[in-house]
Amino acid sequence: MIKPRLHELLICRHLLEDDAIHTFLESFAAPAPAGLQYDFASRLITKAEEMGLSGNLLRAYFIYRLSHDSSLAAQITEISSGHIGSSLRQAFIHDMEILSDVLQNTPSTMLGTTILDDYTPTRTTTNEAAAYLTRLMDTAHTPEEIADALLTYYRRYGYGDIASYRAFRWDKKKHLTGIRHFEAMQLTDIIGYEDQKKQLVDNTLAFLHDKPANNVLLAGARGTGKSSAVKALANAYYGEGLRLLQLTKSQLTELPKIMESLRKFASKKFIIFLDDRSVEEFETEYKYLKSAIEGGVEARPKNVLIYATSNRRHLIKETWRDREDGQDELYAKDSMNETISLSDRFGLIINYRSPNQDEYLSIIDHYLRQEGVCLDKEELRVLGHRWELEHSGRSGRTARQFVNYYLGQR
Repeated sequence: MIKPRLHELLICRHLLEDDAIHTFLESFAAPAPAGLQYDFASRLITKAEEMGLSGNLLRAYFIYRLSHDSSLAAQITEISSGHIGSSLRQAFIHDMEILSDVLQNTPSTMLGTTILDDYTPTRTTTNEAAAYLTRLMDTAHTPEEIADALLTYYRRYGYGDIASYRAFRWDKKKHLTGIRHFEAMQLTDIIGYEDQKKQLVDNTLAFLHDKPANNVLLAGARGTGKSSAVKALANAYYGEGLRLLQLTKSQLTELPKIMESLRKFASKKFIIFLDDRSVEEFETEYKYLKSAIEGGVEARPKNVLIYATSNRRHLIKETWRDREDGQDELYAKDSMNETISLSDRFGLIINYRSPNQDEYLSIIDHYLRQEGVCLDKEELRVLGHRWELEHSGRSGRTARQFVNYYLGQR
């Protein structure tokens, strides 16, 4: 029977702290407590059902831990934009040689049961990153190949939640928290606005390829797909290292801490997303945003851009009173400059207008055809126009609402 040598690990000693793996190692003690191997097998089956692990469960669980835990190799790869030193790589290869017993043998060669050799969970949950790592590991056989497969994975996706999630929020504990049920929006789901999408994609690709890129303000009519377009970017370029961080207005005061946190993930690119932003003149949070974009003492990290959506071209609310010569402020022009200064800090402003009649009907037609429904032009025109008049005018959102209603009434 094969006896693993995990106590010899150098870089991946964090594995020894895992409760299930600790039980696994205890089962090889002399004398081992009765039934400990079956205790470990029970734990592994529970993990498989919770995480959707399949096949060789011992191998699958160790790979899961290697891809999610914060090992020194994973940390340095992230901090140094995908590179590690030759000595650290050799130490990592050493660990893969130690782990080869559990990565390349079936559990039944070490445990008293065969049920873990080829397990099928009730639900299999495989995301893009996990599938990529599986392909790499399936072609890696030597310790060096296994080490390089994991390092390649760290460079492309990172580790832990950064690898698992496309979008994040900033929680009350001042940490990034992955959004588990992120909207699966694709750029092709947004009908029309081709020029706007091209500007947005071109700027984002420049950012991903380490070329000069601008912070972006998407401004204009409501319901035109501004927010959807930004969300779609996170889905389209997740495999190229793009991640989305959505912030609320009240969290703008924490931007310095957030920027410092994102700076640590140097191999990933982050879009800080401010959705449907507008600021009343008495609110001061926008000053933190101005400083974060440019003008602060500490430079904005190279791996961070800010994308905001708003129905207003100028994010700070402006009234006609602000333009009157008789207003209380002595220097009226200074007040107006302050009002527009935030918008001016966005290097790229993409304007959205409401769709015309043909564009509005095309959006409805597209969504209906996705559901296998094809209306003739006249029926589409009559129903779409009636819905528009009874609701809030023409927009992509109104079109989507009509389609939901129509499909629900069939």
